[in-house]
Amino acid sequence: MEKLRIVFMGTPEFAVGILDTIIKNNYEVVGVITAADKPAGRGQKLKYSAVKEYALAHNLTLLQPLNLKDETFLAELKALNANLQIVVAFRMLPKVVWEMPSLGTFNLHASLLPNYRGAAPINWAIINGETKTGVTTFFIDDKIDTGAMILSSEIAIDETENAGHLHDRLMELGSKTVIDTLEMIETENVSTEIQKDTNDIKTAYKLNKENCKIDWTKSAQEINNLIRGLSPYPAAWCFFSDNNEEWNVKIYEAKIISEEHNHPIGCLICTKKEMKIAVRNGFIQILNLQFPGKKKMSTSELLNGIAFSAEAKVH
Repeated sequence: MEKLRIVFMGTPEFAVGILDTIIKNNYEVVGVITAADKPAGRGQKLKYSAVKEYALAHNLTLLQPLNLKDETFLAELKALNANLQIVVAFRMLPKVVWEMPSLGTFNLHASLLPNYRGAAPINWAIINGETKTGVTTFFIDDKIDTGAMILSSEIAIDETENAGHLHDRLMELGSKTVIDTLEMIETENVSTEIQKDTNDIKTAYKLNKENCKIDWTKSAQEINNLIRGLSPYPAAWCFFSDNNEEWNVKIYEAKIISEEHNHPIGCLICTKKEMKIAVRNGFIQILNLQFPGKKKMSTSELLNGIAFSAEAKVH
């Protein structure tokens, strides 16, 4: 049985949870690869990735290449003498990197592949109203999330949970699945399954301003799924209009009120403590939101300081 020498590649908080579990299970991590520091915030100070923060705190060897084909980086990577690489929420690797270790390079992806290949699988599973999702480990090949699958684990999606909550549960599930995968590789007991491409495979498209905007002509369920699927980040948004003013508003939490009405779609109806928006099969009641320049707050907190007219609407 060959002792594993692991290089771990990842960037966000999701990857930290997996890396921490690998360390706590006493596997040898000989190096960590993460994104280069980026300027962030109003002061444009350099911000470390969550994985870099963890690596520094645990005295792990750290590399932050700008170019994964750079000869200096490739020499540094080879010098780590890893026989296995693990990738979690990083970026597409060139062949010269993923074929370097003798035992291969595997990725943990937060979906039940082949569905939801791509950048935002947790978000799109909720946005599309799925009742289940999961994680999959697979050996990397030259395309995105298409390699031979090793293990997959399934989890139910609660109809009220948001992407943040599901993220945390999948991180826990992913941690266990990665350890199970490591044990299979360590004992030379790996069998893989080739992904089957079909016409109805769903994709986890990169999130952008356009696909995060709420379309109030859709059903209450579709709107609520979008809000849940984008909360707490990057958040679903729309325009609030009233008295010749317009605000770009983020909505973090809502609930569906199913009842008949004669209000036009997008009509904003407020009491002193509640806010609801007319949709084609009921109302969306807004529970948590953020106006420009203000902190995230409950609707009742917002309505303490602002009043809307009967002509107020969203679009």
